[in-house]
Amino acid sequence: MIAPLPDRDGLEILTAGLDNPTRPNPILFIHGAYTGAWCWQDNYLPWFAARGYPCYALSLVAHGNSRGHEYLDSYGIDDYVENVAHIARQFDHPPILIGHSMGGMVVQKYLEQDVHPVTAASVLLCSVPPQGLLGSALGLAWSSPNVLVDLNQAMMGAAPSTQSIRDALFYRPLDERRLDYIAACAQPESHRALWDMTFFNLPNPVLMQQRPPMLIVGAEFDRLIPPSLVYMTAATYQLPAHILSGFGHGCMMEEGWEEGAQLIFDWLQEQTFDREADEPPYTPFGY
Repeated sequence: MIAPLPDRDGLEILTAGLDNPTRPNPILFIHGAYTGAWCWQDNYLPWFAARGYPCYALSLVAHGNSRGHEYLDSYGIDDYVENVAHIARQFDHPPILIGHSMGGMVVQKYLEQDVHPVTAASVLLCSVPPQGLLGSALGLAWSSPNVLVDLNQAMMGAAPSTQSIRDALFYRPLDERRLDYIAACAQPESHRALWDMTFFNLPNPVLMQQRPPMLIVGAEFDRLIPPSLVYMTAATYQLPAHILSGFGHGCMMEEGWEEGAQLIFDWLQEQTFDREADEPPYTPFGY
C-alpha cells in the first residue's frame, strides 16, 4: 500500500490504485487549461490503476479544488511547473508525467528543471507545441471563430456554451448529461499562463535537463491543437507523432477513450526505467 501524499500545499490530488500497486513508478496526470484533475477521474485514473500503476491527478493552483482561485491571473506556467515539482518530490520512485494540452506545456517546462527524482517517462497528449499557442489561435480564428470567441469570454469568467465546449473538445457523440457536467466544471484560465504559452515562457529543448522517453500523441479532429501542430512538436523532439483517428481534443473523455489509454500503456510497456538512477535512462532526441 502506498500512503497518501503527506503535503499537498493546498493542491487537490485525485488518486487511484494506491492500495495494491504492482508497478513502482507512479503516473502523475496534468490537466489542460480551463479544467482540473476531474478530467482524468472517470476514465484514465481507474483504467491505469487497474493495470498496476499508482495514479495521481493534480489540479494545478487555482484550478479544480486547489487553493488560489482568487489569484488566478497572478499564476503562470512556472507556478504550474512548481506544483508538479512539489508533488513529484514526494514520490519514492521517478514519476511518469502525462500532460494534456496546457499540461503538456507544463511537462515540457518541467523537463527543463534539474530535479530529483528524475522523470521516468513523459507523454504529451494533444499538447501545446514548444512553439506556443499562436498557431493554434490563428487556426481557430479561421476554422472555428465562435469557439475562439467563447474561449476569450471564458477568460473573463463567462460560462462557455455547451455547444462551444462540444465544438472545441469533442468529435464523437457525447451524452448531454456528460456534456452538461463538463460545462459546469469548466473554469476561467489565467491570463498570465495563456500569455506564457503564446510568447513569454515557451520551452527550449536545448535547455532541457531531463531527457526521458517521450511519447507524442495527437487527435485527428482536434480543433485546438490540430495534427499539424502535433507533428511540429514531434519534429522539434525528433520523435514520431501518433495521431488518434476519429478523436477530438478531449480524447480522454470522449467515447472510445480506451484507444488512447491503450496506446500510452503499450508504449510504457516498451520502456525500461532505471528506477534508482540519478540520471534519465536515455536521451530520445539530441542537441
